[in-house]
Amino acid sequence: MAPGTEIVPGDLLQPESLDKAFAGVDTAFYLVHALRSGSDFEKLEKEAARNFASAAREAGLRRIIFLGGLTHGDALSPHMRSRLETGNILQASGIPVIEFRASIVIGSGSASFELIRALVERLPVMITPRWVHTLAQPIAIGDAVDYLMESIAVQADRGLIVEIGGRDVTSYLGIMREYARQRNLRRWFFAVPVLSPRLSSRWLTLITPIYASIGRCLIESVRNTSVVRHPEASRNFKVRPVGLQRAIERALANEDRASPETRWSDAGNPGLRESACEPGTDSLSNTQEIRVSLAPAEAFAPIRRIGGRKGWYFGNWMWRIRGLLDLMTGGVGMRRGRPDPETPLPGSTLDFWRVQIYEPERRLRLFAEMRVPGRAWLEFRAEPEGPYTVLHQSAYFEPRGLGGLLYWYLLWPIHEVMFRGMLRRIAAEAAKMAALPTVTAESIPRMIL
Repeated sequence: MAPGTEIVPGDLLQPESLDKAFAGVDTAFYLVHALRSGSDFEKLEKEAARNFASAAREAGLRRIIFLGGLTHGDALSPHMRSRLETGNILQASGIPVIEFRASIVIGSGSASFELIRALVERLPVMITPRWVHTLAQPIAIGDAVDYLMESIAVQADRGLIVEIGGRDVTSYLGIMREYARQRNLRRWFFAVPVLSPRLSSRWLTLITPIYASIGRCLIESVRNTSVVRHPEASRNFKVRPVGLQRAIERALANEDRASPETRWSDAGNPGLRESACEPGTDSLSNTQEIRVSLAPAEAFAPIRRIGGRKGWYFGNWMWRIRGLLDLMTGGVGMRRGRPDPETPLPGSTLDFWRVQIYEPERRLRLFAEMRVPGRAWLEFRAEPEGPYTVLHQSAYFEPRGLGGLLYWYLLWPIHEVMFRGMLRRIAAEAAKMAALPTVTAESIPRMIL
């Protein structure tokens, strides 16, 4: 977090929580999207925008800056229609609004870019529908951020609508070809005349980390061109956007890090606001314990690295099957991994879990974001007991109706085997890690030339 940054929580669907967030604010950025909220996302986006506009007006804000989407043509998709409607609601507040309408954003953290990346990396041959040929003017995420930052001080007393895009006009197919070129990947594309958005999105769900609903919304949106037609307003800014080649180079430089700075799939699910809740006292549970002759820090080391590429220590194939079933039913699956391989930061993703609590060397609690008929948590604790450390592993489940009860008890034998085996493997891994020699400055041989 940057020095001087203050985090104030607020929920746009709970207007009473916004007064404190807007206190003392001069300029507000509206970067909210409810696309992952299911079929009601248009309704939720309107409600959120109205609450934001009302709170901003009452707080006496000088300016609102909104990042929306660029599109042209008739028969807009619900996604793009909602983006334009959000801008209209904010402008109706009476506060000057600078609304940026951006084409496809190329950068780490962009859903469109993650979709393209996954397709090109995983498929040497692609059957492409018509929508991949729709013209667009992709913009690097760094250039989009530069526009946003410069808009704080730009003269626009009556507001402004700014269409922004990169230097090149291309298409999804052009983006995929340039990505493949930079990755030195040989890819073949074969066009087909018809492939429905719904079918395309279901197919994308099996290949990419994008949910079926997200994929369908994105595909429906690219039926319309997103090319800058009115560049006049952008001339008020000093930003000079880069071309497609440079935009992808920048994105790959960040994506190739062990821990990318931003990823779309790390975003929280608006439909799971209850993830901040605690397991109830009447929750169903499966608890395992094991004692190890290690210090708490040593015993806890494998736990803080769990998930992602490291895996779950036991029955990884079963975890993958569970993730695939979740993905096929519209859930998040296991493709998100974890952004930081060493530290499970609260709020970050961990496969189909989200980190709820992390206390170094002592406690880790995960909240389930896979599709289950209820709410589920998985918690690990390391507690000292004399010369030993006791590792506790607890799975909690609050069932929703009869389906939730059947889910828990039918899977009880599988959970018992998985959770017992996992904790034993964790203990073995901790002992193995503790036995490895520690490299210190004194232990490194010196060579003098």
